[in-house]
Amino acid sequence: MNDFSPKFISFEGGEGAGKSTQIRLLAKWLTGRGVEVVMTREPGGSTGAEEIRELLVKGETDRWTPMSEALLMTAARAEHVERTIKPALKRGAWVLCDRFFDSTIAYQGGARGLGIDKMRDLQDMALHGLTPDLTFILDLPVDVGLARACGREALREDREDRFERMNFAFHENIRDAYLKIAESEPDRCVVIDANRDITTLQNDLRAQVNHRFVGMQ
Repeated sequence: MNDFSPKFISFEGGEGAGKSTQIRLLAKWLTGRGVEVVMTREPGGSTGAEEIRELLVKGETDRWTPMSEALLMTAARAEHVERTIKPALKRGAWVLCDRFFDSTIAYQGGARGLGIDKMRDLQDMALHGLTPDLTFILDLPVDVGLARACGREALREDREDRFERMNFAFHENIRDAYLKIAESEPDRCVVIDANRDITTLQNDLRAQVNHRFVGMQ
């Protein structure tokens, strides 16, 4: 029996992990099986959240203190949840989100030094406990991810590379934080080796969705 009840799946990982590509492919696969899919992203995903995104992903790397950055990220997320995610789930759609609260836990909590537990508490307070049904953590070596991300941003006229320009140790700390998150929440989080070709990676994601949500062949 297929379980087509609404699901919330988040995609996490460092820069250049290929999240947006994999989301598009998984959405196409789900849509072909009769599932309504909403693809969204963070920071962003609603009008107000997209305005906050402009403040976060551009400018100098030291534009914000760690706490200011965390609060802006969380404010954007609270808007996104109320304006986009909750309405989609309520009408029965699946939501595929490029980043969610684990990004704040990893980036601001881990790499920016605010503390993983403190950032978890902030997310719980702002989101009233809303949690993805499944989180894919796309993991790959930092040097590989940064090379991909910098190549991608070089092609953009409106560059969103503030985080990519932070130092190598910052990105190593992000990767470590994500792996700690996955270890602490194995029922929700699945670590996927993202240092492989697109098709192999997508097949792994589909297999996990089948395993978790009952037999969509």
